[in-house]
Amino acid sequence: MNNNIEEKWINIDEAAEYFGVKPATIRDWIRKGKGIPAQKIGKAWKFKYSELDAWVKSGQAADDNE
Repeated sequence: MNNNIEEKWINIDEAAEYFGVKPATIRDWIRKGKGIPAQKIGKAWKFKYSELDAWVKSGQAADDNE
């Protein structure tokens, strides 16, 4: 089994759908520095499911007292 297979990047709309929130909410999290693992590629923010899962599991996604 090869774990080096590249995971594809998803866009803000896909990340928002994954979390069940609006794309504006994802943009807000990025702007407010909530720690969401996002990478700017060109003019677009991109994400990986595995990094989003790790972010949620780390508890940072629930840290809303900033």
